[in-house]
Amino acid sequence: MTITPHNVSSIPPTQRKGDASMGGLLLAAGKITPENAERVLRMQHELGIRFGEAAQRLGLITEQDVQQVLARQFDYPYLPEGQSKVSSELAAAFRPFSPQVEALRAIRSQLMLGWFSGANKALAIVGVNPGDGVSLFAANLAVVFSQLGENTLLVDANLRQPRQSEIFGLPERAGLSDILAGRAGVDAVARIDDFVSLSVLAAGTLPPNPQELLSRAAFTSLNATLAQHHDVVLYDVPAYANGADLLSIAARAGGVLVVARKNQTLLGDIQIMTEHLAQSGAKVVGSVLVDF
Repeated sequence: MTITPHNVSSIPPTQRKGDASMGGLLLAAGKITPENAERVLRMQHELGIRFGEAAQRLGLITEQDVQQVLARQFDYPYLPEGQSKVSSELAAAFRPFSPQVEALRAIRSQLMLGWFSGANKALAIVGVNPGDGVSLFAANLAVVFSQLGENTLLVDANLRQPRQSEIFGLPERAGLSDILAGRAGVDAVARIDDFVSLSVLAAGTLPPNPQELLSRAAFTSLNATLAQHHDVVLYDVPAYANGADLLSIAARAGGVLVVARKNQTLLGDIQIMTEHLAQSGAKVVGSVLVDF
């Protein structure tokens, strides 16, 4: 997925910490042995280079090993491919140094300086049509917010075609619909152990009346409760073309981020959707173009 944020500046690269701690982390991870560490240290002192660079020159580690250690040093962990139930579609989880994740961080920066800089805690991620990439984008955005250290909650509010349980490898469990129907409590929120500060509230049981559930006063109360316990609450919202669910959710969240798919989403449809969003009282805080 290629992501194009609008009017966003790039974030400066993170600086490296001391090489000694890198050596310790490589040892602890079993990437190098104590004997090999001595070889690396000798080359490091002889050539005046970094520990990681010396280890790479000796063929003991790869660039990916170095990047994973750096991520741990700066409390920015990411997942090795094939070692998690989380879907490989989550670029922010597995490929944090890729161009698309740099774009996600730029979007996060703009939202932190704008929408989330005041009392706002909730944001709905919306699109016109099914297949516009809203669910995957929302999941990736939630990951990069959690990597910043923000206590982040991703709510799968798509009670028609939910995807977040699949993306995060969650078992079937009670979720948003069950809470709104009075059949579950906020303990339905699941902590995602692979990340530092990320939780997911799954869609739950697929109801026959999603629009009516989302229009209940219980949703307003739930949104307030979730905002009290999290720094950022992101709602994955069903497509505008699927009905008025989007408007009910956007009205509670207060703000929306529009996702459009390159060469697929029509500008006229976006204009109609944003007009209806404005009538619901929600504010469009920005737009993102995705390509996949």
